[in-house]
Amino acid sequence: CWGPPHTPPPTTDTAVTQVLLVLSDAHTHSLYYCCNFIWKYFSDRFYSAAVIMLATFKLNNHLRRTLSRTNAVLLHAQSSAHTLLPSLHHHHHHFARRPYSNTLKKLKKSYTFSFPDYVQLIEVGPRDGLQNEKKIIPTPQKIEFIHKLQDAGVSVVETTSFVSPRAVPQMADHKEVYQGLTKKEGVKYPVLTPNMKGLESALTVNVDRVAVFVGATNQFCKANINMDTVDDALKKYEEVVKKAIANNVEVRGYVSCVCGCPYKGYVDPHEVAYAAHALYEMGCYEISLGDTIGVGTPGSTENMLSAVLSCIPDKSVAVHFHNTYGQALANILRSLQMGVSAVDSSVAGIGGCPFAKKATGNVPTEDVVYMLQGMDIDTGINLEQLIEVGEWICHLMDKDNKSNVALAYLSQQDNSSSS
Repeated sequence: CWGPPHTPPPTTDTAVTQVLLVLSDAHTHSLYYCCNFIWKYFSDRFYSAAVIMLATFKLNNHLRRTLSRTNAVLLHAQSSAHTLLPSLHHHHHHFARRPYSNTLKKLKKSYTFSFPDYVQLIEVGPRDGLQNEKKIIPTPQKIEFIHKLQDAGVSVVETTSFVSPRAVPQMADHKEVYQGLTKKEGVKYPVLTPNMKGLESALTVNVDRVAVFVGATNQFCKANINMDTVDDALKKYEEVVKKAIANNVEVRGYVSCVCGCPYKGYVDPHEVAYAAHALYEMGCYEISLGDTIGVGTPGSTENMLSAVLSCIPDKSVAVHFHNTYGQALANILRSLQMGVSAVDSSVAGIGGCPFAKKATGNVPTEDVVYMLQGMDIDTGINLEQLIEVGEWICHLMDKDNKSNVALAYLSQQDNSSSS
């Protein structure tokens, strides 16, 4: 990067600036990839320093928005290099051994580092969160649950599922729940309609937004909706979507098992892209990509989204991660970096898929809101109110709260009260 292997190493200030210039010349204009660049060729202690640079830079949002990315990065590097990065002398040879062209090839394959100013959170607790519970929640309390969520600032609440009571007994009161709502201006109340019968039932109570779902694999479609193949399921939903749109009802599409299937195992990203694109072409305004059993990682999430975003605009993509292996927040972060700005979540982490035994629960809405607030990304949600809602529903369900943020907050409240 700086010359032949025996060239005297530059000073820290010069070295950091030159690294940033290399990345800027590659048209990435991205501090994120500067961090990755340093991490690949230096020791772990340099990566830690680079992360500090990244965090500091992110907090200075007004600078990033008013200056070009290149100028902003260089300005910050010049002011921070001495304090954040130790000497590069002992690691200079790592740069010299690696061709500049190969580095650029790797960088050009990656997405630039940027985050949206606003993220739309879709609260799925009243539907996805409750559907798998054996203890039947009374209808009035389901309605109260939705009202509490909208009062906390949630603007999209998936309310119920128009499904056979034999298949999902918890959702047997779908009409009563939807008709009992006191709707708030600006809030959307989508419902799940897994078939034509479900849609027709939803239309009788004037539902204006529905969702359909398909598995990314033939095996999941067979187990979940008794369809032999993904194509069979898509063909069935095409009629449902057409009828909904004809009745001025917006349709959201779900693709399940986007990172792994409980029956098949590995899922090829192109299988996900195929199903997602088909739903988009039918007329679905948004496609939610669900890691149904929570096996995804940032790496597999990137591979999956790369395939999907090659055929669907990012503004029409949402993500829905389960937290089985504790990867949900990391996967959401990677999704945001790739242009996604809509995220499904469930208050207190309640819920899971009744047809996927390995699914342990949705990512807690509280944890997502906390992370986004720390990144200066707006959600419109009052976190403290949301935590209260999560505690309320957990008490009602006799379940433990799975939100780390809620548990930490409530613990601090208890300590304050006792002192």
